[in-house]
Amino acid sequence: MENQDLKKIAENYKSDKIEHGYIEIYENYFQELRENNLTILELGVADGKSLLTWSDYFKNSKIVGIDIHKINLEEKNLNKDNIEVHEGSQSDENFISEIIKKYKEFDIIIDDGSHLSKDVKKSFELLFPSLKENGLYIVEDIQTSYNHFFGGNPFDLKYSNSHMNFFKHLTDSINYQEIANPFYTKKKYDSKILNISFYHNIVFLKKGKNDRLSKEVINHSYENMKYKEKTNRSGNTLRYYLKYKILYKSYTLFLFLFNLIKRIILLRF
Repeated sequence: MENQDLKKIAENYKSDKIEHGYIEIYENYFQELRENNLTILELGVADGKSLLTWSDYFKNSKIVGIDIHKINLEEKNLNKDNIEVHEGSQSDENFISEIIKKYKEFDIIIDDGSHLSKDVKKSFELLFPSLKENGLYIVEDIQTSYNHFFGGNPFDLKYSNSHMNFFKHLTDSINYQEIANPFYTKKKYDSKILNISFYHNIVFLKKGKNDRLSKEVINHSYENMKYKEKTNRSGNTLRYYLKYKILYKSYTLFLFLFNLIKRIILLRF
């Protein structure tokens, strides 16, 4: 199978990633990485067909699988040189800490685990620091965000505490420098994400340094940027001070307080 494409390898192992429609998406991301020496972590082993697929496709890489259940490697044909499997929960801090201690960093992390919102978010929090620069973090079966039996919320999509909303909100971290809120404080993932791509039931996130300064705001202040631009061009400081530092800033403060009160009344924190 050395020269076969990802779809043929997945078909050979009857991986369910085919019926989910993931394989073509994966190949778009993975084909240029195929010959590299990578460390790939997949959360959730189950029948082992995904690990076998990655093992054949990434023949120069180490494939690490974790599962909350004990996996019989011989029974699943997982006793291959480039596959290692560990038993433990994807949201167990001590277990994940040991995994990171052993492997140090990962080039690709795939969450095909419990699909519970709490586990998906917890795993991301624990594992993101161990993802290499330009590494990929992938979450499969995101449809459980819309299912209350998995901790999702199909009745309040916009304000749901689901993992889909978690990743949607992370898109703001890509553009955090542009947020024209002078009271904004830098969040945990700001400047650390290059790209987030959403497909049907699957999300791809690329890690990397992303701290390009805005051309519209200075330290999250539109008023300060406009004041600087106008005074540099004209030298008329008083006029623009009154306009941007007094009038515009007063309007921004009003909007900030209005939205703060609204959030408190609606219990949206």
